[in-house]
Amino acid sequence: MQARLPLPLWIHAFEHVSAALCAKVAAALEQAGLQLDPGGARASGFGLALLDGIDAAVLERVRSLAAGASVLAIAVGARAPATADMWALLEAGAFDVLNWTDANDAAARVRARLERRDALQRLADSPEVRTTLVGASPAWRALVHSVVEVAAFTESPVLITGETGTGKDQVAQLIHRLGGRGELVVLDCTTLTPELAGSELFGHERGAFTGAANARDGAFALADGGMLFLDEVGELPLPLQAQLLRVLQEHTYKRVGSNTWQRSRFRLVCATNRSLEEEVANGRFRADLFHRIAAWRCRTPPLRERSDDVLPLAQHFLALLAGPGAACEFDDAVREYLLLREYPGNVRELRQTVARLWCRHSGPGPITIGDLAPDERPARGAPAIWPDVRFESAIRAAIDLRIGLARISQAAADIAIQLVLEQEGDNNQRAALRLGVTDRALQIRRKAWAEAH
Repeated sequence: MQARLPLPLWIHAFEHVSAALCAKVAAALEQAGLQLDPGGARASGFGLALLDGIDAAVLERVRSLAAGASVLAIAVGARAPATADMWALLEAGAFDVLNWTDANDAAARVRARLERRDALQRLADSPEVRTTLVGASPAWRALVHSVVEVAAFTESPVLITGETGTGKDQVAQLIHRLGGRGELVVLDCTTLTPELAGSELFGHERGAFTGAANARDGAFALADGGMLFLDEVGELPLPLQAQLLRVLQEHTYKRVGSNTWQRSRFRLVCATNRSLEEEVANGRFRADLFHRIAAWRCRTPPLRERSDDVLPLAQHFLALLAGPGAACEFDDAVREYLLLREYPGNVRELRQTVARLWCRHSGPGPITIGDLAPDERPARGAPAIWPDVRFESAIRAAIDLRIGLARISQAAADIAIQLVLEQEGDNNQRAALRLGVTDRALQIRRKAWAEAH
């Protein structure tokens, strides 16, 4: 038996999976060194969903299991599931789908998948990552997992795309820290001029041009053994793009004014707020350079696609401003204002908004609406705009997943009930009053929801 993996693992067998087959799977997993939790499915941790056949009920149950846990789907039937069914399992929340054939081979594959997933989860949940990439929305957590994986398990070039103010710079810095390579050299491509670009990138020899009184290292020399971050790479003019190709392909270059080839080994990370595919199609960005820098891609979602993170981010920025040990928070009216406000500048604009509130605030107690500058206050008597872009974004995501209207409505109602009950300390009467339903109707709804889950 292999060394035991200290990773408690639960198994959920669907109704068409026999108890005998489930026992064989469990025995093979134990032999592979996995520690099984006899208590069955849990709301967290790691679990296997053993299934023989896939239908709407199976997908719904997988979605429920995966809501708070990492779920690996295992097909134990005589025939492998159809490709469309495997994609459906991933969309439901399973992180992978494996076929159970030869027991030893399958158990080894399960262990390997869980080891990698556990390592990723530990890094993603580490204080270093959580204090750099703040947020818990599904879109943001998916990005965090992608960043952690490319940083810690690959040496791949990375292209970070996203709107202005979405955190591309923070992602690049985290890739450098998790990768553990030398120095981080940052080059803002918007500052490069045709006259000085060669020197900035490749360095120059003494006397190479007027004013070159001394030899100078460029970005590629400084990044040797470390990481080179080309910020706003989409702004590079075509002639400079051509000059980059050789050094990115062969890691060799010449200083301006020199005939000697220099070598530099570095990791490349680029960022842009442009769509480089469109730039390539329009002839403004070289296709060969694009494919060289985009071996792995990370997209930082705009704030409107991660509205659940608005208040956690605002509180994080407020804590940074207040300093260690200081207690400060927003009152209900300010929280509502922050949630309903639009942020064209994304997270950067949210941070600036919080900073203005903090600067205007004085004394103990929470930040209140009086701390809002007059020109930032909502128009008097203006009703709250709802549904807003964040609600529309959530509905659009559900539609893209081909979720029907009945289920969208059901999910919205269930989430509303859960949230209000949490806010009202599980008091059914107060929650019913806030939701505009009778106490009896809410009790019936809660009972039906509990039986279904």
